[in-house]
Amino acid sequence: MAKDFTSREQDYSKWYNELVIKADLAENSDVRGCMVIKPYGYAIWEKMQAALDKMFKDTGHQNAYFPLLIPKSYLSKEAAHVEGFAKECAVVTHYRLKTAEDGSIVVDETAKLEEELIIRPTSETIIWNSYKKWIQSYRDLPLLINQWANVVRWEMRTRLFLRTTEFLWQEGHTAHATKAEAIEESEKMLHVYADFAENWMAMPVLKGVKTESERFAGALETYCIEALMQDGKALQAGTSHFLGQNFAKAFDVKFADKEGKLEHVWATSWGVSTRLMGALVMSHSDDNGLVLPPKLAPIQVAIIPIYKGLEQLETISKKVNEIKSALESEGLSVKYDDRDTHKPGWKFAEYEFKGVPVRIAIGPRDLENGTVEVARRDTLEKKVISMDGVTDYVAQLMIDIQENLYLRADKYRIENTFKVETYDEFKKAIEKGGFVLAHWDGTSETEEKIKQDTKATIRCILLDGEKEEGICILTGNPSQQRVVFAKAY
Repeated sequence: MAKDFTSREQDYSKWYNELVIKADLAENSDVRGCMVIKPYGYAIWEKMQAALDKMFKDTGHQNAYFPLLIPKSYLSKEAAHVEGFAKECAVVTHYRLKTAEDGSIVVDETAKLEEELIIRPTSETIIWNSYKKWIQSYRDLPLLINQWANVVRWEMRTRLFLRTTEFLWQEGHTAHATKAEAIEESEKMLHVYADFAENWMAMPVLKGVKTESERFAGALETYCIEALMQDGKALQAGTSHFLGQNFAKAFDVKFADKEGKLEHVWATSWGVSTRLMGALVMSHSDDNGLVLPPKLAPIQVAIIPIYKGLEQLETISKKVNEIKSALESEGLSVKYDDRDTHKPGWKFAEYEFKGVPVRIAIGPRDLENGTVEVARRDTLEKKVISMDGVTDYVAQLMIDIQENLYLRADKYRIENTFKVETYDEFKKAIEKGGFVLAHWDGTSETEEKIKQDTKATIRCILLDGEKEEGICILTGNPSQQRVVFAKAY
């Protein structure tokens, strides 16, 4: 199945695009820059959603839904915010079509909207307009809301999952009585994202804050998790923003404190998107296809019968159904593929390419010996296991594969993280790829010059980074700690 599949070494970008399409995760649509997420890909996203949704609710958040269309005037209320998204906004100007004389469908010019509507690039403005009605007193706080939605940002260069004009995401928007509570919320959600990335996606991440020039539009602080992909490029996997009182002031959202004094609330927003699907693919997959961590795999175990004739299949199926039921009782999702339209070898290749963590093969000889062959996707190792012990073995194997994928990715991250002291060392390290820890003088001018020279950006200032005096790699000016540079998606 993967014979005509490009390897990572040949062309990493082409490998990624082919893998996403051939593994039936997604495809390009006829709408420029937009994608169709296919059932197998959407099943992975649903698992991500379910895990994250529980984490949000466990931390006190509730789900709501807000309009897709935002009045243009709302965006104008927060200057930095609108400036940050102005070039990416899709604008609705008319509300009706009509049939022209030649039978074609055209815009009815008489149906022009009094005020243009923006298809949401993010929902701060429409949500804060509602919060003005919802928040009156300190008793209404904190307000902890999450929304699962789609957004549109008009991208010029798109790539499936990583950067598309329309994408799916969740966006949390919270309001608090104090600055300290809002900052605590921003950091808490960053740790939730890191927990999900590491314990569900098996993807190690760095936690940090963005520089001023890399912050979310309208934020006072942007917290982020950064992951390292197998080509040595960084990928921003999630962000959490401390918004201060900017949106509260823009939309006049005030609350009466315990003394009856009116104060503006303090705000946060945070989100992850279907970009995580791209991160998942690039973190673990190989030249044989997709590799999925068991916790997010739609099919965790594929069972394939090897037989000649219906009589053999019936005998094998009886035993398989017992094994399947036992595995399902352990909470595993199992697919028994007894299709007679494809040979076992083709099925082996298909499930390997689609990243199914464990594959079990069973034939007449296995029935005689009371064994099955178990193959694990992460290492491609095969082992003959007693039928009586297969349930316990596979259940433990899921834990082992999940852990192995994390440790393998973490080993790559560690081996591709470099400390440098000079600009020459920096340029060589950036060209090689990976996270580069270097001193920076804290100015946006230096940050921009390094970006222009090397295409590397400051991915984050580590939250747990040690204070370490040094000199900036470019200017020689004093620096208090190293920051993380990388080329990024």
